[in-house]
Amino acid sequence: REGQICIQYAYADGMAKTDEYLNKDFNGLCFVNLVDFDMVFGHRRDTDGYAKALSEFDKWLGSFIENLKDDDVLMITADHGCDPDFTKTTDHTRECVPLIVYGKKINPENLGIINGFTYISTLVYQYLGVDYD
Repeated sequence: REGQICIQYAYADGMAKTDEYLNKDFNGLCFVNLVDFDMVFGHRRDTDGYAKALSEFDKWLGSFIENLKDDDVLMITADHGCDPDFTKTTDHTRECVPLIVYGKKINPENLGIINGFTYISTLVYQYLGVDYD
């Protein structure tokens, strides 16, 4: 409508495109970076925007998980901490990042604290059946 500003954040587009891949006959790796959590909300220290986006992601995630196929695997992580409530600087913050691995054939377990991202790449290789030696 005239006089109204509409902002569509990239995270919403990323979730919509991820849904599109979920509905395809797709075999491979679908990597999605919801960069707004970092660039728009985290580094800009926009706590309210971060909370709203996280709530929308959480709502979307529930329906996404319900539609996963039997062999699908979902991994959720981040490349660094970016606490939107830390106001000393706009740099990266140093808290641990999550790693959630979900699939209908995945047995739940606590992975504890893992140092480095090589663990994730090893999981991806294993799930795709790729030799990584």
